[in-house]
Amino acid sequence: HLFCILPFEVDFYKGWGMEVDYVGNPLLDAVAAFKPDESFAGNHRLPAKKIIALLPGSRRQEISRLLPEMIAVIEKFPNHQFVIAGAPSFTVDYYTQFIRSENIPVVFNATYDLLNNAEAAIVASGTANLETALFNVPQVVVYKGHPISIGIARMVVKIKFISLVNLIMNREVVNELIQADCSAEKISAELEAIVNNTAYRKKMLADYDELDVKMGKPGASAKTAELIIKYTTKK
Repeated sequence: HLFCILPFEVDFYKGWGMEVDYVGNPLLDAVAAFKPDESFAGNHRLPAKKIIALLPGSRRQEISRLLPEMIAVIEKFPNHQFVIAGAPSFTVDYYTQFIRSENIPVVFNATYDLLNNAEAAIVASGTANLETALFNVPQVVVYKGHPISIGIARMVVKIKFISLVNLIMNREVVNELIQADCSAEKISAELEAIVNNTAYRKKMLADYDELDVKMGKPGASAKTAELIIKYTTKK
């Protein structure tokens, strides 16, 4: 018997004749347990501007490919403060080579506080995409990989989306800008819509509400334990 943490996995495994239960996602527990830092802006000396969060990933290659494109949109949004969620395996010095003269703070071990204070976000495809949605922050999802690797993946893996939000909803909720589409120009245009197009923004937030329903409630670990006991004691 299998336990899954993403709703769309249920039908996938059942298609192979496997018995499977959706137990919820551990991220729901993490978000539910989060306690906001009321001094976040002051602690990081952020100006009184609306925040756009930059989540460029946690691996060196994805950061080096994505962060320059993210930073290139900053000049189009002078009334916003951009803030980078730093990966714990790096120091601020690593990010400085991309930031250069721009005023972009890097915060470590405070991604949830950053999202809790953000108006919008540019997010690398991955778990952070789902976390951003759970915090109800409208976002644009970006990804750049090695062209050969991406080409092979597209031939082998037949999926319509790469972001967890879209995969769970089985339709486009957030715009995915992949490979050549992951450019400063296209990111800027999508971010402009997210920030300034009220109807577009409300639609994404309404889709997030539907996502919340699909994701269920916190308590994945407890539910998994209950099911293990149920199946192992079943006669």
